[in-house]
Amino acid sequence: MTKAVQDMMVAVERTRDAFAAAVREGDVDAALALVTDDVALSTLPAGTGARGTEALRRHLAQDVLPHRPADLTTTRISRTGDRWRVVDEERVAFTHDRELPWLLPGVAPTGRHVEVLAITVVAVRKQRIAEHRTLWDHQGLLTGLGLS
Repeated sequence: MTKAVQDMMVAVERTRDAFAAAVREGDVDAALALVTDDVALSTLPAGTGARGTEALRRHLAQDVLPHRPADLTTTRISRTGDRWRVVDEERVAFTHDRELPWLLPGVAPTGRHVEVLAITVVAVRKQRIAEHRTLWDHQGLLTGLGLS
């Protein structure tokens, strides 16, 4: 692998991490500065997300940020990447202390603490995120919350 390819891989990871940090900090403008105009963000299997920057702005500001659990934590288990994308496997833990329209639309808070696996695939084009998909262990989530 050449140094140029390694540098591209690091740039992809940095873009993904900067986006995640901006969302974690509640800075929608900083998050949107890191995406393409035709960005597609999806949370599966919930089927929520947005396509395009204005739809993403609305999704983050209305569906995600005001509804993030107070104790939400993520722990990376593994990361794999290439010149165009990075894939993270993470353990996500939180107390279901509020409605989560971005993850469990229509499900009232259970008050239960849960840990679940999530896989995030982020594709980057010209140092901007073009696609961001998060795939959740939905059955594990429902079981952990006592919903199945």
